[in-house]
Amino acid sequence: MLSNLHKDLLEPITALRQAGLPVKPDLRRLTSCAMCGGQREFQEGPMSENGKPQPRVEIYTKWGCPYCFRAKALLEEKGAAFTEYDITMGGPKRQEMLDRAPGRTTVPQIFIDDRHIGGCDDLMALDAQGGLDPLLGL
Repeated sequence: MLSNLHKDLLEPITALRQAGLPVKPDLRRLTSCAMCGGQREFQEGPMSENGKPQPRVEIYTKWGCPYCFRAKALLEEKGAAFTEYDITMGGPKRQEMLDRAPGRTTVPQIFIDDRHIGGCDDLMALDAQGGLDPLLGL
């Protein structure tokens, strides 16, 4: 059962959806809450503009990399939320990238729902073929 506080928080979002207006993904992200005992109904996750759950997008980057910038710009243009791992200084995230994308040592390396997309050129080609939007839930 929703607490009054949560009903108050959800009413504006519901009103926007009913009016057919877009709601920013970060406003739709509802997570478990200590105030209500962490009920499952608050684990909806981010949603795309069409109401489908947004996939988890991860991108491994290095500072100053123009290909990383292009890939992130495309994802931002699409309105996709993503997690960026800066591996400029190496470390465990770099090793994680190498483990997840065997044989790929360049950046960016992009994953959508744990599916390895590849680098910037791969992402751009996927978009040109019309395959990126469905993966992003658009």
